[in-house]
Amino acid sequence: MSNPTYFVQGCPTCGRRLQVRVEYLGKAVVCQHCRGKFVARDASLADPAAAHSPDDLVRRANELLQYATRQVNEPGAEIY
Repeated sequence: MSNPTYFVQGCPTCGRRLQVRVEYLGKAVVCQHCRGKFVARDASLADPAAAHSPDDLVRRANELLQYATRQVNEPGAEIY
């Protein structure tokens, strides 16, 4: 069983930093603290408008998964 991979995003309603699963990128989610609704987006994308592109979301998700795999197999490895 694999562990889910997360990214951190601030809730636009209450401002809390939330851990969001990578598989929710581009999907509507609800903040468990304030019940605010928003679309999960990884802030590390250079262009916020690119978060709407499914190709960019899949690319970023793959990068995060590769990074997580490297961290498990090679602790201390840096993302490119």
